[in-house]
Amino acid sequence: MSHERQDSGGQDSGRQASGRRAVLIAGPTSSGKSALALRLAERHHGTILNADSMQVYRDLRVITARPSKEDEARVPHRLYGFVDAAENYSVGRWCADAKAALDAVWREGRLPILVGGTGLYFKALTQGLSAVPPTPEETRAAVRARCDAEGAEALHAELARRDPVMAERLKPGDRMRVARALEVLEATGRSLADWQRDGMPAMLDAGAATGFFLVVDRAELARRIDVRFDAMLETGALDEVRALAERHLDPMLPAMKAHGVPWLRRYLTGEITLTEAAEGGKADTRRYTKRQVTWFRHQMPGWTWLEPEAVLEVATREVAG
Repeated sequence: MSHERQDSGGQDSGRQASGRRAVLIAGPTSSGKSALALRLAERHHGTILNADSMQVYRDLRVITARPSKEDEARVPHRLYGFVDAAENYSVGRWCADAKAALDAVWREGRLPILVGGTGLYFKALTQGLSAVPPTPEETRAAVRARCDAEGAEALHAELARRDPVMAERLKPGDRMRVARALEVLEATGRSLADWQRDGMPAMLDAGAATGFFLVVDRAELARRIDVRFDAMLETGALDEVRALAERHLDPMLPAMKAHGVPWLRRYLTGEITLTEAAEGGKADTRRYTKRQVTWFRHQMPGWTWLEPEAVLEVATREVAG
């Protein structure tokens, strides 16, 4: 049942209440985040800011289900489709771009509405980001090679001798995080814990940011994923992936790993049928939504979990209050 109510004074109240406030809308892929953000922005004089790590790439409008040009004409949108697929866009760069966008939206007297499914973006926005400098590729490669040869437990034992604070935080078998802690220590001479302590502060005051995570029945979400993937195929996703493949970019770049892209590339090279590619893309997306739900549940305490139709009503009260 819909909890929406009409509010003829919504835009005026949004202007008055926006100040340094913001509304954050997260949720699994295909949960209706963009449509909800659009309705909220129209009601409260808002600007929509992208918080999805794949929708930043200009090459991927269709396959990442970016807002349509018609939707972008209805309210201002920022941070969509402005990065080339050849770039390895990072959470640190997004933080810098998001800060500039937030400041601009607030100066305009509008309400920023950040929407997306990338948990690390929201965590950095509300909890800050560590200031770890880039690790030289040769250092990273050397540590990963040692991890392959000696095992994560051996590297954890070394970390315990050299950086007991980080070793205490990590499980001996956590290969990725143990290697990361050791490579930062090798590259900088400082503990990763020290860098995290001295990192970038949160960009939003906790009391002024309202976060919502959209809850959708699992079977319904799976149905939406299937419908959306089929619709993307009908509206140019294959041409988009073909154009991307013709650039011969590094397959490890983030844009080359967007859901559906690897499967459709395999179809284009004749390895599999289009039906197999579509099923593979849909299955990957379904698995990703499960990880999104688990990650937000553990990493973002204090957010309000609601069905999409209930968020507009609750958000309206928060913005007006």
